Amino acid sequence: MNGSTLVNIGFFVLVFGILLIFLGSIIQSTSSDNNNDNSSKTEIKTGGVILIGPIPIIFGNDKGMVITGVILGIILMLVAYFLFYRH
Repeated sequence: MNGSTLVNIGFFVLVFGILLIFLGSIIQSTSSDNNNDNSSKTEIKTGGVILIGPIPIIFGNDKGMVITGVILGIILMLVAYFLFYRH
């Protein structure tokens, strides 16, 4: 794989991610069960993975999100190893 192919793949992945965010926000705002009733309780779960080099920093406010972050961190570490450190 040459450099221009990787740049094109990266560009398309970036555009695809932006389109997914845009599409998700449109679907959420036009949802039929999006009422203004204050009696319904909404629970928000957050989590994330930050990679500094090959070392992941994982955070979250829910046990399930942290476990998902750990799995995602391991996958990203393996991808980084195979792309950059394997000769």
